[in-house]
Amino acid sequence: MTAGTASRTTGSAGSAGSTDDAAATQQRPALARLVGDVETFAAEVWSRRPLLRTGAEALAEDGRDFTDLFGPDAVDEMVSRRGLRAPFLRLAKDGSPLPDSLFTTAGGVGASVRDQVGDDQLHREFAGGATIVAQGLHRTWPALVDLGQQLAVDLGHPVQINAYITPPQSQGFADHYDVHDVFVVQTSGRKRWVLHAPVLEAPLRHHPWAERRSQVEEAARTEPVLDVTLEPGDVLYLPRGTIHAASTFGEISSHVTIGVHTWTPYAAAEVIGELALDRAASDPDVRRSLDLGVDISTDTSGFAVARAALVRAVEELDDATISRALTRRDEAGRRLSPIAPIAQVQAVLDLGDATRLRLRPHLRITVSPVPADDEQLMLDSRLGLQRIPAAGRPALDILLDGGETTAAELGQEAARTLLRAGVLVPA
Repeated sequence: MTAGTASRTTGSAGSAGSTDDAAATQQRPALARLVGDVETFAAEVWSRRPLLRTGAEALAEDGRDFTDLFGPDAVDEMVSRRGLRAPFLRLAKDGSPLPDSLFTTAGGVGASVRDQVGDDQLHREFAGGATIVAQGLHRTWPALVDLGQQLAVDLGHPVQINAYITPPQSQGFADHYDVHDVFVVQTSGRKRWVLHAPVLEAPLRHHPWAERRSQVEEAARTEPVLDVTLEPGDVLYLPRGTIHAASTFGEISSHVTIGVHTWTPYAAAEVIGELALDRAASDPDVRRSLDLGVDISTDTSGFAVARAALVRAVEELDDATISRALTRRDEAGRRLSPIAPIAQVQAVLDLGDATRLRLRPHLRITVSPVPADDEQLMLDSRLGLQRIPAAGRPALDILLDGGETTAAELGQEAARTLLRAGVLVPA
């Protein structure tokens, strides 16, 4: 491995198999768990059409269900034992969100802010037909933190995870569409899903369904493209824009929703526009004031200058600059794998030659020589810049490839530096 950019991707489980399917499963384990055949999903399904994978298929293929991820018991624990606060939980009824004040309260001595979810209040509203929405579970629930981080690596797109727990004979939200792709994982009970074709193909974030409410309602009266009752262990994939509504039967139902915020050429266009505006601002002719008494409704004298400056700025932008800007946006929206602060400090204190280390999962690192110093390497990541001796390069390459090394192999100075920065963690 030579000096340059190295993207660290971890979380894969299992060993390499003898077939292409086994290799794909190993390389994209979270996605394979959801959809089965990763290659077919990528070539025929992704962003094109809905897909249903039953729990029976999953059990037959890899012997697992989704009981380890989330369910009603998890919500009960979060509310009654973990002091969950709004907005990590909200309620909806008859297709509309309910105000937080209906189910939040002060937490007692030392917790006077009235943003803590009250189990008594929540019980009352849920018994009255409200759907519980547990939000941001990719940040708060361990099993979903792990799944979400690996799935983001597998897909190459950021993800968020919510859960919906619906009381018997209830519909949480009316027919609508999302502006992100969705994986629905049924974790308990049953839920009927009715899907209709999009009224707007591949909507962007500024294309909310409420602006097309009448079109959505009209489309929901046509023949559905899929009408299915999800059982525990079933997974349903919906491309963004797919109109859908879900309803329960005479039982409590829970499902996990994984929202995929897909990268698009439009995202690149946004970044290109921002970078071009910054460049155009360096031109004094663009910054000058228009004439005194100008009427901007009729005076177009500045348009040609602005247009020429923007076109010139766009043409001067290279792919590497655009990629760096998109990467910064990506990293700002993703959480690194959790780190144990106390254990991390203790690892620095206990560091010895035999201490085994690994790279922190899901951390993108660029490695380059320090200019005019062949004895040093520079590591650049969202955790900052760290210098380490170049003598540790062989051990660093092992780490970048997903392996483990010892402090002696890397060098204690480098190991201590990277442990303190949170770049390395104990193996």
